[in-house]
Amino acid sequence: MTKLNIGDTVRFLNTTGGGKVKGFQNKQIAIIEDEYGFDVPVLISECVVVESAGNEKLGQAETTDIEEVAKNKTPNADSIAANEETEETPEGEKITTCIAFLPIDAKNMTTTGYESYFVNDSNYYLYYNYMSRENNAWQSRSNGLIEPNTKIFLEEFDKSRLNEIEKICVQFIAFKHQKSFGFKNPVSVELRIDTVKFYKLHAFQENDYFDENALVYYITRNDIPERDMLVNAGDLENALREKERIDSNRRPRIQKIEKKDKNEMIEVDLHINQLLDSTAGMSNADILEYQLKKFNEVMTENLHHKNQKIVFIHGKGDGVLKNALLKEIKTKYKRCVAQDASFQEYGFGATMIIIK
Repeated sequence: MTKLNIGDTVRFLNTTGGGKVKGFQNKQIAIIEDEYGFDVPVLISECVVVESAGNEKLGQAETTDIEEVAKNKTPNADSIAANEETEETPEGEKITTCIAFLPIDAKNMTTTGYESYFVNDSNYYLYYNYMSRENNAWQSRSNGLIEPNTKIFLEEFDKSRLNEIEKICVQFIAFKHQKSFGFKNPVSVELRIDTVKFYKLHAFQENDYFDENALVYYITRNDIPERDMLVNAGDLENALREKERIDSNRRPRIQKIEKKDKNEMIEVDLHINQLLDSTAGMSNADILEYQLKKFNEVMTENLHHKNQKIVFIHGKGDGVLKNALLKEIKTKYKRCVAQDASFQEYGFGATMIIIK
Protein backbone atom coordinates (compact mmCIF):
# COMPACT_ATOMS: atom_id res chain seq x y z
CA MET A 1 0.00 0.00 0.00
CA THR A 2 1.20 3.53 -0.78
CA LYS A 3 2.59 5.20 2.33
CA LEU A 4 1.49 8.80 2.76
CA ASN A 5 2.49 11.39 5.32
CA ILE A 6 0.79 14.64 6.21
CA GLY A 7 2.29 17.36 4.05
CA ASP A 8 3.13 15.06 1.09
CA THR A 9 2.17 16.40 -2.33
CA VAL A 10 0.34 13.76 -4.40
CA ARG A 11 -1.36 13.33 -7.71
CA PHE A 12 -4.22 10.97 -8.48
CA LEU A 13 -3.91 7.86 -10.61
CA ASN A 14 -7.47 7.54 -11.85
CA THR A 15 -8.41 11.17 -12.36
CA THR A 16 -6.78 14.49 -13.04
CA GLY A 17 -5.56 16.64 -10.20
CA GLY A 18 -3.89 16.18 -6.88
CA GLY A 19 -2.92 18.19 -3.84
CA LYS A 20 -1.38 18.04 -0.40
CA VAL A 21 -2.14 15.44 2.27
CA LYS A 22 -3.98 17.21 5.06
CA GLY A 23 -4.99 14.23 7.18
CA PHE A 24 -6.55 10.77 7.20
CA GLN A 25 -10.20 9.72 7.45
CA ASN A 26 -9.25 6.09 8.15
CA LYS A 27 -6.60 3.55 7.16
CA GLN A 28 -7.77 3.52 3.54
CA ILE A 29 -8.71 7.15 2.91
CA ALA A 30 -6.58 10.30 2.94
CA ILE A 31 -7.90 13.87 3.02
CA ILE A 32 -6.26 15.82 0.18
CA GLU A 33 -6.39 19.62 -0.01
CA ASP A 34 -6.66 20.42 -3.73
CA GLU A 35 -5.51 23.52 -5.61
CA TYR A 36 -8.83 25.26 -4.86
CA GLY A 37 -8.52 24.75 -1.10
CA PHE A 38 -11.17 22.00 -0.89
CA ASP A 39 -10.68 18.90 1.25
CA VAL A 40 -11.19 15.81 -0.92
CA PRO A 41 -11.34 12.23 0.50
CA VAL A 42 -9.31 9.90 -1.76
CA LEU A 43 -8.33 6.27 -1.51
CA ILE A 44 -4.67 6.07 -0.47
CA SER A 45 -4.14 3.43 -3.17
CA GLU A 46 -5.20 6.00 -5.78
CA CYS A 47 -2.54 8.53 -4.71
CA VAL A 48 1.07 8.84 -5.85
CA VAL A 49 3.56 10.97 -3.92
CA VAL A 50 5.30 13.48 -6.19
CA GLU A 51 6.92 15.50 -3.41
CA SER A 52 7.44 14.43 0.19
CA ALA A 53 6.62 16.53 3.22
CA GLY A 54 10.33 17.36 3.48
CA ASN A 55 10.21 18.95 0.00
CA GLU A 56 12.17 16.06 -1.50
CA LYS A 57 11.12 15.43 -5.05
CA LEU A 58 10.98 11.89 -6.32
CA GLY A 59 13.96 10.55 -8.20
CA GLN A 60 13.91 9.63 -11.87
CA ALA A 61 13.57 5.92 -11.09
CA GLU A 62 10.56 6.53 -8.84
CA THR A 63 8.94 8.77 -11.47
CA THR A 64 9.40 6.07 -14.08
CA ASP A 65 7.80 3.51 -11.76
CA ILE A 66 4.82 5.81 -11.17
CA GLU A 67 4.30 6.28 -14.89
CA GLU A 68 4.44 2.51 -15.39
CA VAL A 69 1.82 2.03 -12.67
CA ALA A 70 -0.41 4.62 -14.32
CA LYS A 71 0.02 2.96 -17.71
CA ASN A 72 -0.77 -0.48 -16.31
CA LYS A 73 -3.98 0.68 -14.65
CA THR A 74 -6.92 -0.73 -16.57
CA PRO A 75 -8.47 2.28 -18.31
CA ASN A 76 -12.21 2.81 -18.23
CA ALA A 77 -14.65 5.46 -19.41
CA ASP A 78 -13.81 7.91 -16.64
CA SER A 79 -10.03 7.35 -16.35
CA ILE A 80 -8.15 10.47 -17.41
CA ALA A 81 -4.36 10.75 -17.58
CA ALA A 82 -2.94 13.10 -14.97
CA ASN A 83 -2.54 16.75 -16.01
CA GLU A 84 -4.21 16.05 -19.36
CA GLU A 85 -6.93 18.38 -20.68
CA THR A 86 -10.34 16.79 -20.28
CA GLU A 87 -11.99 16.08 -23.62
CA GLU A 88 -15.48 17.54 -23.83
CA THR A 89 -18.39 15.77 -25.52
CA PRO A 90 -21.61 17.24 -26.99
CA GLU A 91 -23.76 15.17 -24.62
CA GLY A 92 -21.61 16.35 -21.71
CA GLU A 93 -23.08 19.84 -21.97
CA LYS A 94 -26.06 18.44 -20.09
CA ILE A 95 -25.19 17.29 -16.60
CA THR A 96 -25.87 13.73 -15.50
CA THR A 97 -24.81 12.81 -11.97
CA CYS A 98 -25.41 9.90 -9.64
CA ILE A 99 -24.42 8.29 -6.38
CA ALA A 100 -23.19 4.70 -6.85
CA PHE A 101 -22.78 2.02 -4.19
CA LEU A 102 -20.55 -1.03 -4.74
CA PRO A 103 -20.14 -4.08 -2.48
CA ILE A 104 -16.55 -4.71 -1.44
CA ASP A 105 -17.09 -8.49 -1.42
CA ALA A 106 -19.94 -9.35 -3.78
CA LYS A 107 -19.54 -13.06 -2.98
CA ASN A 108 -20.49 -12.52 0.64
CA MET A 109 -23.46 -10.16 0.72
CA THR A 110 -24.37 -10.95 4.32
CA THR A 111 -21.22 -9.40 5.79
CA THR A 112 -19.67 -7.25 3.05
CA GLY A 113 -19.00 -3.55 3.43
CA TYR A 114 -19.62 -0.99 0.69
CA GLU A 115 -17.98 1.87 -1.16
CA SER A 116 -19.85 4.92 -2.40
CA TYR A 117 -18.90 7.18 -5.30
CA PHE A 118 -20.15 10.42 -6.80
CA VAL A 119 -20.22 10.29 -10.61
CA ASN A 120 -19.98 13.47 -12.72
CA ASP A 121 -20.95 12.57 -16.29
CA SER A 122 -20.60 16.05 -17.82
CA ASN A 123 -18.18 18.67 -19.15
CA TYR A 124 -18.53 20.71 -15.96
CA TYR A 125 -16.61 21.02 -12.71
CA LEU A 126 -18.92 20.52 -9.73
CA TYR A 127 -18.58 21.88 -6.21
CA TYR A 128 -20.55 19.24 -4.34
CA ASN A 129 -21.81 18.44 -0.86
CA TYR A 130 -23.02 14.92 -0.01
CA MET A 131 -25.14 14.77 3.17
CA SER A 132 -27.21 12.39 5.23
CA ARG A 133 -30.13 13.23 7.49
CA GLU A 134 -30.58 12.15 11.08
CA ASN A 135 -33.70 13.30 12.93
CA ASN A 136 -34.13 16.94 11.88
CA ALA A 137 -30.49 17.74 11.09
CA TRP A 138 -28.17 17.20 8.12
CA GLN A 139 -24.58 16.01 8.35
CA SER A 140 -22.06 16.47 5.55
CA ARG A 141 -20.42 13.15 4.69
CA SER A 142 -18.22 14.38 1.83
CA ASN A 143 -17.67 17.65 -0.01
CA GLY A 144 -15.26 19.15 -2.48
CA LEU A 145 -14.64 19.60 -6.19
CA ILE A 146 -15.11 16.92 -8.81
CA GLU A 147 -13.70 17.38 -12.28
CA PRO A 148 -15.55 16.81 -15.57
CA ASN A 149 -16.32 13.24 -16.64
CA THR A 150 -14.93 11.67 -13.49
CA LYS A 151 -16.09 9.78 -10.44
CA ILE A 152 -14.87 10.43 -6.92
CA PHE A 153 -14.74 8.12 -3.93
CA LEU A 154 -16.98 9.31 -1.10
CA GLU A 155 -16.69 6.80 1.72
CA GLU A 156 -16.51 3.20 2.83
CA PHE A 157 -19.02 1.83 5.35
CA ASP A 158 -20.34 -1.44 6.72
CA LYS A 159 -23.85 -2.74 7.31
CA SER A 160 -24.00 -1.30 10.82
CA ARG A 161 -24.06 2.20 9.27
CA LEU A 162 -26.70 1.58 6.60
CA ASN A 163 -29.36 3.46 8.55
CA GLU A 164 -27.19 6.58 8.34
CA ILE A 165 -27.70 6.82 4.56
CA GLU A 166 -31.41 6.07 4.42
CA LYS A 167 -32.06 9.75 3.70
CA ILE A 168 -29.41 11.57 1.68
CA CYS A 169 -29.09 14.86 -0.14
CA VAL A 170 -26.65 15.96 -2.84
CA GLN A 171 -26.10 19.62 -3.68
CA PHE A 172 -23.77 21.01 -6.31
CA ILE A 173 -22.87 24.11 -8.32
CA ALA A 174 -21.53 23.68 -11.88
CA PHE A 175 -18.90 25.72 -13.75
CA LYS A 176 -16.08 25.43 -16.27
CA HIS A 177 -12.48 26.35 -15.59
CA GLN A 178 -10.95 29.17 -17.67
CA LYS A 179 -13.52 28.93 -20.47
CA SER A 180 -17.03 30.17 -21.21
CA PHE A 181 -19.99 27.94 -20.41
CA GLY A 182 -23.77 27.80 -20.26
CA PHE A 183 -25.30 28.76 -16.92
CA LYS A 184 -26.60 25.86 -14.81
CA ASN A 185 -28.95 26.23 -11.88
CA PRO A 186 -27.67 25.01 -8.50
CA VAL A 187 -28.94 21.52 -7.73
CA SER A 188 -30.28 20.14 -4.45
CA VAL A 189 -31.86 16.69 -4.51
CA GLU A 190 -33.06 14.58 -1.59
CA LEU A 191 -33.35 10.82 -1.98
CA ARG A 192 -34.50 7.92 0.18
CA ILE A 193 -32.14 4.99 -0.11
CA ASP A 194 -33.74 1.54 0.08
CA THR A 195 -31.27 -0.09 2.46
CA VAL A 196 -32.89 -3.51 2.02
CA LYS A 197 -31.35 -3.65 -1.46
CA PHE A 198 -27.86 -3.73 0.05
CA TYR A 199 -28.52 -7.32 1.11
CA LYS A 200 -29.59 -8.44 -2.38
CA LEU A 201 -26.93 -9.18 -4.98
CA HIS A 202 -29.34 -8.70 -7.89
CA ALA A 203 -29.96 -5.10 -6.77
CA PHE A 204 -26.42 -4.27 -7.92
CA GLN A 205 -26.59 -4.11 -11.69
CA GLU A 206 -24.49 -3.45 -14.78
CA ASN A 207 -24.00 0.27 -15.34
CA ASP A 208 -22.19 2.83 -17.51
CA TYR A 209 -19.65 3.91 -14.92
CA PHE A 210 -18.07 0.86 -13.30
CA ASP A 211 -16.77 -2.48 -14.46
CA GLU A 212 -18.47 -3.97 -11.40
CA ASN A 213 -22.21 -4.10 -10.78
CA ALA A 214 -23.42 -1.15 -8.73
CA LEU A 215 -26.54 0.24 -7.07
CA VAL A 216 -27.03 3.60 -8.79
CA TYR A 217 -29.19 6.51 -7.63
CA TYR A 218 -29.34 9.38 -10.13
CA ILE A 219 -29.16 12.96 -8.91
CA THR A 220 -29.64 14.59 -12.33
CA ARG A 221 -30.23 13.28 -15.84
CA ASN A 222 -29.52 15.64 -18.72
CA ASP A 223 -29.75 18.69 -16.42
CA ILE A 224 -33.07 17.54 -14.90
CA PRO A 225 -32.93 16.89 -11.13
CA GLU A 226 -34.40 13.64 -9.89
CA ARG A 227 -37.35 13.90 -7.57
CA ASP A 228 -37.43 10.53 -5.87
CA MET A 229 -40.48 9.59 -3.80
CA LEU A 230 -39.75 9.73 -0.10
CA VAL A 231 -42.01 6.72 0.54
CA ASN A 232 -41.82 3.27 -0.98
CA ALA A 233 -44.71 1.53 -2.72
CA GLY A 234 -45.58 -0.58 0.32
CA ASP A 235 -45.78 2.43 2.63
CA LEU A 236 -47.94 4.28 0.11
CA GLU A 237 -50.36 1.36 -0.29
CA ASN A 238 -50.73 0.96 3.48
CA ALA A 239 -51.34 4.69 3.88
CA LEU A 240 -54.06 4.65 1.21
CA ARG A 241 -55.79 1.69 2.85
CA GLU A 242 -55.75 3.41 6.21
CA LYS A 243 -57.14 6.58 4.66
CA GLU A 244 -59.99 4.63 3.02
CA ARG A 245 -60.83 2.99 6.36
CA ILE A 246 -60.97 6.35 8.15
CA ASP A 247 -62.89 8.09 5.36
CA SER A 248 -65.53 5.36 5.31
CA ASN A 249 -66.40 6.25 8.91
CA ARG A 250 -66.75 9.97 8.54
CA ARG A 251 -68.04 12.64 6.22
CA PRO A 252 -65.49 13.69 3.57
CA ARG A 253 -63.55 16.81 4.53
CA ILE A 254 -63.94 18.22 1.01
CA GLN A 255 -67.36 18.00 -0.59
CA LYS A 256 -69.09 19.49 -3.55
CA ILE A 257 -71.46 22.28 -2.56
CA GLU A 258 -75.05 21.51 -3.49
CA LYS A 259 -77.30 24.52 -3.20
CA LYS A 260 -80.78 23.89 -1.97
CA ASP A 261 -83.55 24.62 -4.40
CA LYS A 262 -85.32 27.73 -3.13
CA ASN A 263 -88.69 26.36 -4.28
CA GLU A 264 -88.17 22.89 -2.85
CA MET A 265 -91.14 22.03 -0.66
CA ILE A 266 -90.72 20.43 2.76
CA GLU A 267 -93.10 17.61 3.62
CA VAL A 268 -93.74 16.58 7.24
CA ASP A 269 -96.01 13.66 8.14
CA LEU A 270 -97.59 14.28 11.55
CA HIS A 271 -99.30 10.91 11.81
CA ILE A 272 -98.22 9.65 15.23
CA ASN A 273 -97.14 6.27 13.85
CA GLN A 274 -94.61 8.16 11.66
CA LEU A 275 -93.24 10.06 14.66
CA LEU A 276 -93.11 7.33 17.32
CA ASP A 277 -92.51 3.61 17.29
CA SER A 278 -95.08 3.10 20.03
CA THR A 279 -97.81 5.14 21.77
CA ALA A 280 -98.25 2.74 24.65
CA GLY A 281 -99.33 4.63 27.79
CA MET A 282 -100.15 7.83 25.89
CA SER A 283 -103.58 9.47 25.96
CA ASN A 284 -105.10 11.32 23.00
CA ALA A 285 -104.06 14.60 24.63
CA ASP A 286 -100.50 13.36 24.97
CA ILE A 287 -100.45 12.36 21.33
CA LEU A 288 -101.80 15.75 20.19
CA GLU A 289 -99.27 17.54 22.35
CA TYR A 290 -96.43 15.54 20.78
CA GLN A 291 -97.70 16.27 17.23
CA LEU A 292 -97.89 20.00 17.94
CA LYS A 293 -94.39 19.90 19.42
CA LYS A 294 -93.08 18.44 16.14
CA PHE A 295 -95.02 21.08 14.17
CA ASN A 296 -93.48 23.93 16.16
CA GLU A 297 -89.97 22.49 15.80
CA VAL A 298 -90.27 22.46 12.01
CA MET A 299 -91.74 25.96 11.92
CA THR A 300 -88.99 27.38 14.14
CA GLU A 301 -86.27 25.81 12.00
CA ASN A 302 -87.64 27.41 8.84
CA LEU A 303 -88.93 30.82 9.93
CA HIS A 304 -85.90 32.55 8.40
CA HIS A 305 -86.46 30.88 5.00
CA LYS A 306 -88.66 33.39 3.26
CA ASN A 307 -91.29 31.93 0.90
CA GLN A 308 -90.50 28.41 2.11
CA LYS A 309 -93.45 26.04 1.63
CA ILE A 310 -94.11 23.34 4.22
CA VAL A 311 -96.80 20.69 3.87
CA PHE A 312 -97.99 19.13 7.14
CA ILE A 313 -99.83 15.85 6.59
CA HIS A 314 -102.38 15.38 9.37
CA GLY A 315 -105.03 13.18 7.76
CA LYS A 316 -108.74 13.87 7.36
CA GLY A 317 -110.05 12.31 10.59
CA ASP A 318 -112.31 14.47 12.68
CA GLY A 319 -110.19 17.60 12.10
CA VAL A 320 -108.80 17.89 15.64
CA LEU A 321 -105.13 18.04 14.57
CA LYS A 322 -105.85 20.32 11.61
CA ASN A 323 -107.74 22.80 13.76
CA ALA A 324 -104.97 22.73 16.35
CA LEU A 325 -102.42 23.58 13.63
CA LEU A 326 -104.49 26.50 12.37
CA LYS A 327 -104.81 27.84 15.93
CA GLU A 328 -101.02 27.64 16.38
CA ILE A 329 -100.51 29.56 13.15
CA LYS A 330 -102.93 32.34 14.14
CA THR A 331 -101.38 32.79 17.56
CA LYS A 332 -97.64 32.12 16.98
CA TYR A 333 -97.00 32.58 13.24
CA LYS A 334 -99.33 35.42 12.24
CA ARG A 335 -97.15 36.42 9.26
CA CYS A 336 -97.33 32.95 7.74
CA VAL A 337 -100.04 31.88 5.28
CA ALA A 338 -101.98 28.64 5.74
CA GLN A 339 -104.01 26.88 3.03
CA ASP A 340 -105.13 23.42 2.02
CA ALA A 341 -102.38 21.46 0.29
CA SER A 342 -102.85 20.00 -3.20
CA PHE A 343 -106.07 17.98 -3.22
CA GLN A 344 -104.70 15.86 -6.06
CA GLU A 345 -101.74 14.76 -3.94
CA TYR A 346 -103.11 14.83 -0.38
CA GLY A 347 -106.91 15.02 -0.63
CA PHE A 348 -108.27 16.79 2.46
CA GLY A 349 -105.52 15.46 4.71
CA ALA A 350 -102.79 18.12 4.51
CA THR A 351 -102.21 21.82 5.16
CA MET A 352 -99.56 23.92 3.43
CA ILE A 353 -97.82 26.75 5.28
CA ILE A 354 -95.95 29.48 3.41
CA ILE A 355 -93.29 31.32 5.44
CA LYS A 356 -93.51 35.11 5.05
